[in-house]
Amino acid sequence: METKTTKIIYWSGAIFMSLWFGASGFFELTKNPLVWDITQQLGYPSHFIYILGVFKLLGILVLLLPNRLLRLKEWVFAGMFFDIIFAFFSKIAVLGFPATIDAIVAFTVLLVTYFMFRKLYAQNMVFVEI
Repeated sequence: METKTTKIIYWSGAIFMSLWFGASGFFELTKNPLVWDITQQLGYPSHFIYILGVFKLLGILVLLLPNRLLRLKEWVFAGMFFDIIFAFFSKIAVLGFPATIDAIVAFTVLLVTYFMFRKLYAQNMVFVEI
């Protein structure tokens, strides 16, 4: 895949994930019932919801910095991965499979975005392969 195409896919995914996590983080910090009630219904305590909101907003700031903090971006991708996985399994356990569609979409976009990130910045980072 050509570098220009890779960049377009990466930045489209990064912007999509930033909007997704930015809205979620903002709603968690402002106790918006749309997010807050569902998160509490899933069994997460109030203090944890605030922490999620703060880290989501900090993470998107890092994600949107072009060509900077590449190692920290790896951690942001990992944090998003775990957030989506926990949301997916919490929703399956409490709300059932139909409630997981958003997590499936987010996970798919996150994977594509991360693979484009790896392709774009592999020469700038040393990745540990296991």
